[in-house]
Amino acid sequence: MMSFSRRPKEEVPEVETNVWSCTSDDCQGWMRESYSFAAEPKCPLCQSAMAQEVRVLPEMK
Repeated sequence: MMSFSRRPKEEVPEVETNVWSCTSDDCQGWMRESYSFAAEPKCPLCQSAMAQEVRVLPEMK
């Protein structure tokens, strides 16, 4: 019989991150600012305008 260990998951620190967020009420699209190549990107899901905001997200290394 196999047993699987349940090690505690490693905590990922969360940091304030600049993001672009879709301005459409019908869309939940957003992306990290550092992953955008455009100065003012369009939403990749619905092509609406996006606005900058800050979210607390897991840190990317």
